[in-house]
Amino acid sequence: MAENSNLAPRKVPLSRARWAGSLLFISGQLPRIPGGGMRDGPIEGQTEQAIANLRTVLGEHGLGLEHVVKTTVWLTSAEHLDGMNKVYTDGFPEPYPTRSTVVSGLVAPADIEIEAVAYDPQRSPSS
Repeated sequence: MAENSNLAPRKVPLSRARWAGSLLFISGQLPRIPGGGMRDGPIEGQTEQAIANLRTVLGEHGLGLEHVVKTTVWLTSAEHLDGMNKVYTDGFPEPYPTRSTVVSGLVAPADIEIEAVAYDPQRSPSS
């Protein structure tokens, strides 16, 4: 984990990403803007930023969005689903990852959070 990264959680007891064999588990990515603050406004822009942050974490581990096999998306309102789906469809390549979508409150001032599990076929499973 890049401790000095502008996207890294601060004073939160979690790992930003963690390998388990050939699977990379990535903590929820918010629409945090590099350098500080959250991207606000329409859900489309927030979704673009959350996916960009996910792409950054994947890149730090030598992976891309094409390696993502599962996501969980949290939205603060079911009304955001169509806008999120439009950006999500453009962001992730086919075949799309499996996904769960949950509508609930978030602990951060944002309308979306995306966590992911990625698979690296080149990585040996840990013993």
